[in-house]
Amino acid sequence: MDMLKRYNFFIDVLIFTCGLYSVASLEDNELKLITIGTDVTDGLRRYLRSTNKYDLDAEVFGIGMDWKGGDVANSAGGGHKVNILKKELEKYKDQENLILMFTDSYDVVLTAGKQDILEKFKKFNARVVFSAEGFCWPDPSLAASYPEVKSKEKRFLNSGGYVGYAKDLYEIITHRSIKDTDDDQLYFTNIFLDETLRKKWNMKLDVKSELFQNMHGAQGDVTIKFKSDHSYAYNVITGTTPVVVHGNGPIKPEFNRFANYLADGWTTQNGCQACKEETISIRELKDDEFPTVLVSLFFEQPTPFAEDFLERIANLKYPKSRIDLFIHNKVEFHNKDIASFLEKYNDMYRSATILMPSDGIYEAAARNWAVEVCKQKNDQYLFSVDVYAQITDPETLIDLIEQNRTVLAPILSRPYKLWSNFWGAVNKDGWYARSEDYIDIVEKKKIGLWNVPYITGAYLIHGSLMEELRDIYSAENVEPDMAFCGGLRKRGIFMYATNRKILGHLVDYDNMDTSHLHNDLYQIVQNPYDWKLKYIHENYSQSLELNRTLVQPCPDVFWFPIVSTKFCDSLVEEMENLNQWSGGRHEDPRLAGGYENVPTVDTHMRQIGMEEHWLHFLKVYVSPLQERAFEGYHSDPPRAIMNFVVRYRPNEQDRLRPHHDSSTFTINIALNTPMKDFEGGGCRFLRYNCSVTATRKGWMLMHPGRLTHFHEGLVTTKGTRYIMISFVDP
Repeated sequence: MDMLKRYNFFIDVLIFTCGLYSVASLEDNELKLITIGTDVTDGLRRYLRSTNKYDLDAEVFGIGMDWKGGDVANSAGGGHKVNILKKELEKYKDQENLILMFTDSYDVVLTAGKQDILEKFKKFNARVVFSAEGFCWPDPSLAASYPEVKSKEKRFLNSGGYVGYAKDLYEIITHRSIKDTDDDQLYFTNIFLDETLRKKWNMKLDVKSELFQNMHGAQGDVTIKFKSDHSYAYNVITGTTPVVVHGNGPIKPEFNRFANYLADGWTTQNGCQACKEETISIRELKDDEFPTVLVSLFFEQPTPFAEDFLERIANLKYPKSRIDLFIHNKVEFHNKDIASFLEKYNDMYRSATILMPSDGIYEAAARNWAVEVCKQKNDQYLFSVDVYAQITDPETLIDLIEQNRTVLAPILSRPYKLWSNFWGAVNKDGWYARSEDYIDIVEKKKIGLWNVPYITGAYLIHGSLMEELRDIYSAENVEPDMAFCGGLRKRGIFMYATNRKILGHLVDYDNMDTSHLHNDLYQIVQNPYDWKLKYIHENYSQSLELNRTLVQPCPDVFWFPIVSTKFCDSLVEEMENLNQWSGGRHEDPRLAGGYENVPTVDTHMRQIGMEEHWLHFLKVYVSPLQERAFEGYHSDPPRAIMNFVVRYRPNEQDRLRPHHDSSTFTINIALNTPMKDFEGGGCRFLRYNCSVTATRKGWMLMHPGRLTHFHEGLVTTKGTRYIMISFVDP
């Protein structure tokens, strides 16, 4: 079997489904489930997973037929179901001991097995039992004709679920003719409301939801309960545990969320059991056997850490020879990032389609274009990623493919916040609504695979959907993400989101300042997680370990790794790009008194618009180290009015005379490397006749100011030396 067939999701499902179509002999079965499903949808697969779990004999009628029953989701219709059943149930019409249970399929989940169903059915002492709901549909004028029920009971017939003896059901279904476009619920309602016919077939309604739970209008009546490793629906009004849970009417997103837990899909004891179903494995394949993927990258607004985003895409553990690349860049701000990425990696990919700002392609059109490219190249998957979605796990693409779902998103959130790339619920207009499990999922208190109504930022789509998704991102007055998710919901295509592993996170791109040379450097407050990953030294936290001896190159002079080489280079380049170095004169208009006692050639952090960011750096990263070095001293927050980068070079200022700092303590961060970028230099503490000359790029010296640590800057003999200085708590 070739690779396409081995990993085609729909072929796998059809094979799985066909195994359930066989009809067991009547001697072995007293109960048979029947349903209508003209298309193999995600809903049908969910239904069959539940019947398979409880070892129920299920038969699906209508696969491959053209549906002629109208738009039953939004209007009356469905007579085609009755006409299909008239033909298919003829073979059972003389089986008097066979009990048939019909349910809809796309929005139904079974929660128990044969024994529970038969026991509950027999308690009705009826030949036929129909499910009941609180709405008289499709003809409200018939409401008064229904038998009265108690206040907590549901009064009106729903045709999405019924159970009875095969002989009686066949007689009811064939009682009169019905057009395909007529309403099936009205057909059964008229039979039920005919008292003579109701008595003839001993028909009853499941008014307490003992067998059938219709969710429309009853969401507040039903909850999920867990017992051991099992989950079940519980009607808090009637105290019943229905077997068939039906997401009828316009509540599909709410039902899909509810169904995440049904049929033991997720339980408090075992977590996500559904995660283990229908998965595939591709890790052991040879490179040329991997499924082909269109990786689509979208740059729709200026976004921080785009360089890191692209590098992480390049580092995905997936053969680039099996990846077609698609990039849409709407903003010129990212032209340089993309150009650098393409120069480095473009030739490694199978192909590349690049749309830049000069092409004038808007977002919706670009996303639709990606769908077309995926279809044209016959790619088996489309992996769509926006620049604000940082994919940090290199195995993300493999993980998503192996989960084997039609549409699947890794759950990503902004670090330390509840903002994520999925919604747990939507309101009637399709906008965000908070689901009761949203926080638990984002905070990973519940881990699993979740059917959700909205995803964005990053998601994998099975390639077999491409034809159906043509132009899905285009909808008048609706953003592309809303059009996409609304289109999927309308088509009955499930959107799954997984938080089984931490695959990445979101950056906050709101109101990004793009006026600097290195704009990411200014994201310490807005995006502290990404800022730390990029700019803090990889060994920073080691100095905070209580059992670690701190490095002291001189008495009471402490040495810490604190910032990355990327930080050092970016800060120096930011200063040189501004090019407003002081002349090393005593007169200094930047200072409150206009005079500097010990002047240097320097640029203040305030001059590059980074003063507040630097004070935040002192609080978050310097203060914890200071408290380790100088126990008993605490400043919250630390104060510093002198924060500046000093430049030493032989033909400018090559040294600094002995002096005391106006500080409680001083930090001195080396921004470049001796014997590579410069020669000479360093700091000598005169009282102790101790010098630090072999400075380390990204490492910080911390020493007391004022009286005890009289010091000088040693001569820089060659090149240019840069250091970052802060006088803390003057």
